[in-house]
Amino acid sequence: MTTIQRRTCLALFLLVALIPMVLTGCRSLSTGGAASHATSTYDRVIATGTIRCGYIPYPPGSFKDPNTGKLTGVFVETMEEAARRLDLKVQWTEEVGWATMIEGLQTNRYDMVCTPVWENATRGKVADFSVPLYYSGIGVFTRPNETRFTKKDGSLDSAAINSKGVRISTSDGDIAQTIAQADYPNAQEIAVSQMADRAQMLLNVTEGKADIALNEPQTAFEFSKKNPNKLKNLVPQNPIRIFPNVMMFKRGEPEFKAMLNSALQEVINSGYVDKLLDKYEPFQGATYRLAYPYRQLPVKTTK
Repeated sequence: MTTIQRRTCLALFLLVALIPMVLTGCRSLSTGGAASHATSTYDRVIATGTIRCGYIPYPPGSFKDPNTGKLTGVFVETMEEAARRLDLKVQWTEEVGWATMIEGLQTNRYDMVCTPVWENATRGKVADFSVPLYYSGIGVFTRPNETRFTKKDGSLDSAAINSKGVRISTSDGDIAQTIAQADYPNAQEIAVSQMADRAQMLLNVTEGKADIALNEPQTAFEFSKKNPNKLKNLVPQNPIRIFPNVMMFKRGEPEFKAMLNSALQEVINSGYVDKLLDKYEPFQGATYRLAYPYRQLPVKTTK
């Protein structure tokens, strides 16, 4: 074999040896987005057998014992029951705030916010939601001797609230602020930090710093136990907004959402959530319960 032939054979050998490596490299490049993409929430949960939950103490969905740190409530116990039916565990990973809960989802500190969150358009742009467990109404609270904001027939006078000089207690970035800006743009906002307890908005009214607070009746109920006869709800039978209480997780997680909602719906349909509301609801009518999406026709009898 001549030198040229030997060199040709060597080149062919090297080429044949390099082809699998080149093909492997091409496949890696073509699937680089998928290979480098973080594992989906569904895959991680199935692999570890654990759902990591961020949480916010917010009755009746979630209570935190100040001595033991133990969590209870409608959402807490429903989540744990749903996980049990999925043969998974819940890890209550981190207590979060209203202002930081979405950031924690986006940075993968936890898989879900497993305690009550109100679903709305602003949050829907950056997060996704579970099926609701119950609904909350928003009341309009003022001092008992206040007469400016009702009509002669006792109904709410929205025009009187939407006036210069009227002060509405809100929370930065909160639903109350969104409602105030939409319905009462001429009124003055007295905003508290979003990290503050929601009862602070009510306290602003009782202390005379604001005239109106937009809040849940159950929050006002708990507040009034410590501050009796300091507030009245101008719309006890007709809340100005109704919001679903849901759990929240990252957008773009269809497998995780489908799995979670299937389990939650099973728990809801079993009557489990109604029993928890019977146990934890502070007063009858504090929440708006789910209506089951079916009906039964009367049984016809034959003569």
